[in-house]
Amino acid sequence: MMTTQTRASAVLEIDVNNHAGVMAHVVGLFSRRAYNLEGIACLPVGDGRHSRIWLKVMEDERMPQVLRQVEKLEDVQGVRLHGGDHPVFTGLAAHFRQDG
Repeated sequence: MMTTQTRASAVLEIDVNNHAGVMAHVVGLFSRRAYNLEGIACLPVGDGRHSRIWLKVMEDERMPQVLRQVEKLEDVQGVRLHGGDHPVFTGLAAHFRQDG
């Protein structure tokens, strides 16, 4: 018998040094582990030397290990884990609604 589990979504808020290739490094870590990203947002903060990346993911048993690996990336300054209802993505959802 097959069982189904409902997985909760989560939002990772990642502060990084802002330079060419940093997004590829962060997203590549997830890609190499076949970890699907449900949403991505990134904007520079302050004077532009840093950026903030938000990733919406489905939580599973790999999440703690992936978080530790993200924190070890050279350009990552900090990582925070939020619930899937984080306003960054709930606010963006309105921009992607299709009108009938």
